[in-house]
Amino acid sequence: MGKISQIGVASPQQTATDVLTEILRAGSQKLLAAALDMEIEEFLAKYADGKDRRGRQRIVRNGYHQPREIQTGIGAVEVKAPRVRDQEPSRGPIKFTSAILPPYLRRSKSIEDLLPWLYLKGVSTGDFSDALVSLLGPNAPGLSASTISRLKQGWQTDYEAWSRRDLSSKKYVYLWADGVYFQARLEDQKQCILVLMGSTLSGDKELIAIQDGFRESEQSWFELLQDVKRRGLVVPPKLAVGDGALGFWKALRKVYPATKTQRCWFHKMGNVLNKLPKSVHGKAKASLQAIWMAASREQAEKAMAAFAATYGAKYPKAVSCLTGDREELLAFYSFPAEHWKHLRTTNPIESTFSTVRLRTAKTRGCLSRTTALTMVYQLCRSAQRKWRKLDGHELLGKVIEGVKFIDGVMEEAAA
Repeated sequence: MGKISQIGVASPQQTATDVLTEILRAGSQKLLAAALDMEIEEFLAKYADGKDRRGRQRIVRNGYHQPREIQTGIGAVEVKAPRVRDQEPSRGPIKFTSAILPPYLRRSKSIEDLLPWLYLKGVSTGDFSDALVSLLGPNAPGLSASTISRLKQGWQTDYEAWSRRDLSSKKYVYLWADGVYFQARLEDQKQCILVLMGSTLSGDKELIAIQDGFRESEQSWFELLQDVKRRGLVVPPKLAVGDGALGFWKALRKVYPATKTQRCWFHKMGNVLNKLPKSVHGKAKASLQAIWMAASREQAEKAMAAFAATYGAKYPKAVSCLTGDREELLAFYSFPAEHWKHLRTTNPIESTFSTVRLRTAKTRGCLSRTTALTMVYQLCRSAQRKWRKLDGHELLGKVIEGVKFIDGVMEEAAA
């Protein structure tokens, strides 16, 4: 897949820092809360046999301390430390002090890498302990391996339940599909993660499915689409947005034949530029941008013809790469203009998964299938809370009803 830096929308490289910060802040807060709960559960288990004079459990949970903010390299992260109550302190009080979150800690000792490392490295038991040393200093006892294993098992359970959830109540107006490749090796020759996102009638973007696939093959995509349809997603989306991977489009026609197709301009521009010498990239980018930024389909057609006239004689392969997908590249003109910025690229997936690639690039050795899918799901679930609604989401109902749009305007309004 080709890479370009600017096409009028934020590229993954441009948005990675901000998105990563938000994912890490949300993910770190959740991870710390889960770790603190497990730490106190281990403490309670240690004194489970202790009874007071009335035969009751002596050490019990007692809610949480007041929330406090820990200043880190990714900003303030709010946490609530759990607490216990000794119901018979006269026999020598038993107190709980968190090794993860000491009572007066307000600022991480290694602020540059504390919580980002905690979350980015958290899948590995050894790396998790190293991150806690960064938090608490070299003498910190850290979390036990069993506690970290329980955290990971909980993530896996969450992913498995989510991947089997019922979708019969869902109707997605638009789909975005992409195959995400990582530097980390995956077992069983699974070369990529297939990702499906959708837009609801209310304009919310949701993660629909994550599944490992073999090089975005037709069979892999077919299995994914068949699975979501079997689980209740029977109403075909109006438009699907994806790159040039033929496997997805072939599978889509089999499972949702009524769904229209929109090729991603981000990937298409990269593909076209790869067939041109670097000396003409600047002018070629501007010419390509003039196509998908045109105010009407007629203007876009003229801009495409101008590109073909300029580069066709010397670089016929570049022109053929562009014009061969004319219909799929210009499909967005039949939908509300307010939605065009969301439909011309797979940026909703690309911007999110740039951070997932950063995570897997840090992973040593071979990722198991379960670990990879679980990790990707956890990162995406955190990111999803920050996804913006589609602009003009009030028009999505019209799209579902089949109202015709001409150059982004409803037909009756255009008339």
